[in-house]
Amino acid sequence: MATQNFSKERSDTKIKEPKMYNVIMLNDDFTTMEFVVRILVSIFHKDEISAHALMMTVHKNGKAVVGKYPYDVAGTKIKNALELAKQEGYPFRMKMEEA
Repeated sequence: MATQNFSKERSDTKIKEPKMYNVIMLNDDFTTMEFVVRILVSIFHKDEISAHALMMTVHKNGKAVVGKYPYDVAGTKIKNALELAKQEGYPFRMKMEEA
């Protein structure tokens, strides 16, 4: 029976973590608090208590980071939230910034 000689090749390839982006929710005077909480629960998967606390931070400070995600995920969450806001007639705004 022949034995095979396997040698380990050394790979200097390093796996790069994707850049992360903060999703930032901005306050306005028209979007209801209930709608903001609903977005935080349905799209950003926050529990009711955390969603309410984040909504109050946005309300008091004018903005708040509501999550940190890779670029594509952040963009999709913002797109979904803004589409829902548009359907319901709210001038809701969000943005993303590199974390």
